[in-house]
Parts: sequence; structure tokens; C-alpha cells
Amino acid sequence: MRVLKLVLKNLLRHKLRSFLTILGLSCAVFAFSFLRTIVSAWNSGVESSSSSRLITRHAVSFIYPLPLSYRDQIEKIPGVTKVSYAYWFQGVYKDQSFENFFPRYAVDAEEFLGMYPEFVIPPDQLETFKKERNACIVGKKIMDKYGWKVGDIIPIEGDIYPGHWQFVIRGVYTGKDRTVDETQMFFQWSYLNESLKQTALYRADQVGWYVIQIASANDAASVSESVDALFANSPAKTKSETEKAFQQSFVSLSSAILTSLEVISYVIIGIILLVLANTIIMAARERVREYAVLKTLGFNSGHIVGLVAGESLVIAMIGGCIGIALTFPMAAAVAAGFPTMFPVFAVEPSTIVLALALSVVVGVLASIFPAIRSARIKIVDGLRQIG
Repeated sequence: MRVLKLVLKNLLRHKLRSFLTILGLSCAVFAFSFLRTIVSAWNSGVESSSSSRLITRHAVSFIYPLPLSYRDQIEKIPGVTKVSYAYWFQGVYKDQSFENFFPRYAVDAEEFLGMYPEFVIPPDQLETFKKERNACIVGKKIMDKYGWKVGDIIPIEGDIYPGHWQFVIRGVYTGKDRTVDETQMFFQWSYLNESLKQTALYRADQVGWYVIQIASANDAASVSESVDALFANSPAKTKSETEKAFQQSFVSLSSAILTSLEVISYVIIGIILLVLANTIIMAARERVREYAVLKTLGFNSGHIVGLVAGESLVIAMIGGCIGIALTFPMAAAVAAGFPTMFPVFAVEPSTIVLALALSVVVGVLASIFPAIRSARIKIVDGLRQIG
């Protein structure tokens, strides 16, 4: 208890220096936590992917379509329980600015949404969606952003599929948990296909990719091989993989950026270690005579180590806690400002634990040298020390 009181008194002896050190640590921990949150948000789609769903796309590239006729053949493969499909629609809402962008998909109305239990949709809204050709279901975040309500019409100007499209909102989905993307729009593939039969027949009866529900996640490899082997000699060869691998292929396009962010986050920790170590070394040098006096009063080397290490740990923990606390409002602001870029942007518990753990580690490492040096100094040498 005596050591703790002395640690707090020492911390307040140079208020400005302590304040600036804590401020620097807070900024560094905030930067570390925020960068880690960006990396986690970028990988959120991969982490939330189902192990019992496969994605089958064109072997050459995701942008090439597949024939609708593949569905019946895939359904017959052992281990497959359901097959659905979707098509990337894109289009322009209001203008081409990123602010008004959100994912738009043409999907199999009967099966697609049912294969994603993480999308929570009221049953009556889902049934209405299935009955109306131009009906759509929209995520809650997009509904809130634009102030839409069920029954409103969303006008979309086609780019990949030219024309003026109007979709009626017949349902709103929410995520089963906070890791689910609530910024998407789904409408009936049949509505798109009927239009293509009239305006571009050669593009009709095609889908972008197939979603395959399998009986067991252990069958993912064998089912994938069976699907691809089935169409190995066809004009449109396929590539099947788990949903996680499919999502990871998109994330890997930004792997260099994500790796850079991770490296920078740990470089920041190294910087705050040097800052704190410098502060503690300066403080320990100033108090050599005081430590010698304490030893004459009965304090042992363990008490001296406690004084030096305790001050370092207190500064590190205060700075770490402030930095972590600042991360939450910033994360909330980013999530509100960029809902489509970061559908899931939240500070993960693992980030908090890691930031706190690193704060403790930094506090300990920064105090090792000055603590050992102060504890080993002889009383006579300490009393002789000036400054």
C-alpha cells in the first residue's frame, strides 16, 4: 500500500510530462485499435461465412455467367440438399457516387433467402416478395439511411442491364447478429430474366453463380469436385469452393493493404514503448538520491522495483484505456458514414484484449532497465548522485 501511494505521488510530480506521455500513449493505442478494427471489418465476410454452403462460379472469372440448366444437374449430386442462384445487377441509384452505392442482386425468390438463416425476414413479407415480380427485400441499414418504408419504389437506372427499373420494397431483413451485412438489396431474378428475353435474348436464362447447400461440411471437398467434374467438358466450366474461400478470394485482392495495416499497427506499439521507456528512464535518474534514502529507511530492492515498474504500468494502463475508449466513437462514426464499404464495423473483443495486453507489456518492458538499475545502486553511490 505504501508503494502504491508513492507511485501515485511520483506520477503527479511532473504533471505536464505525465500528461503528455499519457496523451501520446492514448493516441498510439487508439491508432493501433482503429487499424485492427479496419482489418477485422474487411475480413468480417470471411469470418461469418457458412461451412455448409458452397459457391459455384465460372472457372475463368466471376464476371462470366453460367447456364440456368446447370441447376437441375447439380441437385442430383450426392450430398447436395439445396441449390439456388444469384446474379450481380449493379445499376445506379440517384447518381454514381459511392455514397449512393449498395449491393443489388437478382436472386432465386423461392430458395435463395431461405438458404441464409442469418437474414431475418418476417414470413409475411417474404411471401409477398415471392408473389410480386418487381418486389425487393432491403437491409435495415439501407432502409434507415434513405428513410425508406415498405411499399416505397426504388428507381434504378441499369448499366449492366440497360433500362429504367422500378422495384417495390416488400420486405426488410435484419441480421441475426451484428456480423451480418444489412446493406444489400435482393429482387427476383425472374423479373430480370423476363426483361432480357425481350431486349437481349442471348443473355437470358443465365445466372451469375450458384449457392449449394450441402448435408455436411465434411463433404465440401468431394461435392465441389463432383460439381466441377460434371461440367469439365462444357463450354462454361465451373469452379466450386466453400463460401469462406469464395469470400477470401475477394479479400485477397487487398491483402497487401491489409498486411501493411497490420505491420503499421505493431510498429506503433514499438514507438509507444520507446516513448514510455524514455519517460521512465528520465524519472528514475531524477530520483536516484530519493531511492537511496528510501533504502536507508528500510525499503528493499523489491520496493524500488515496484516504484519504478508501478509508475510505468499506471501510465501505460491509463493511456491504453483512454485510447481504447476513443476507438468506440470513431468506429461508430465510420460505420454510420460508410455503411456499404464497411457493412460490419465494430471493435472486436479480441482487439480490446490485445490492446490492453500490449499496454501491460509495454509498461513492463519500459520499466525493466530503469527498475533494475535503480534497485542495484548502492546507498552511498545514490546519495552521492547529483541531479
